[in-house]
Amino acid sequence: MSEVKTNKVSPYTGTSLTLGDAGDTINVAGSFTVDGSPLQPTLNFPTVTGVSPATVENTASAIVVTGSNFATGATVTAIATTGAIIQANTVSWVNTTTINTNFTLPIDGTYYIRVENTNGLSGQSATPILTVSDAPVWVSPAAGSLGSAASEASYSQTFVSTGDAPIAYSLYSGTLPAGTSLASATGVLSGTLTGTSELTYNFTIRSTDNESQTADRAFSLTVTVGLTNGVQFN
Repeated sequence: MSEVKTNKVSPYTGTSLTLGDAGDTINVAGSFTVDGSPLQPTLNFPTVTGVSPATVENTASAIVVTGSNFATGATVTAIATTGAIIQANTVSWVNTTTINTNFTLPIDGTYYIRVENTNGLSGQSATPILTVSDAPVWVSPAAGSLGSAASEASYSQTFVSTGDAPIAYSLYSGTLPAGTSLASATGVLSGTLTGTSELTYNFTIRSTDNESQTADRAFSLTVTVGLTNGVQFN
């Protein structure tokens, strides 16, 4: 190993100047100029540009952080807009642009994500990019059979869940009873039932809150023929 101590290197002709040997660390006290311009070291600060998913519940959640200049051994923290700082449960470096993490964030709200490399260089998302919000909670009706209703009769059933308003309702899977439709804003399934033979419809309704969190519940309704119009069993 060699040591270079100098106040001035002059004169020098050619296109390059070598100080020290390969593997040496050269510390420059003060400024270092080339052709009169300050020579600044290149500092590769990490940058955080995204997370996936962007919305999670306040339970242990896997979150993929994306950006640049991530180093092995980096630490990842979530910083709430309220000031709370929460360290990731686990951090798994994938490459310089991707880190897999697991967070438990007990406080609903929005969060900045910060990555700090082992050399002390750190970077934080420019805006809050992670939202923590509970998924909708179903209130009624209970999952399962909605009973029987007569063909050619008017039918109405209201689905109710709570969560970050507004709540939207949609058919997630299955088929709605013939002759009915579901109102997204109110959760009301209504219409005049049709059919010439008894048939059981199985379907799943999805409740989606303002943060795009979802909750599903499965139901069935049997449409019968021969019952008195207007009779409905729930």
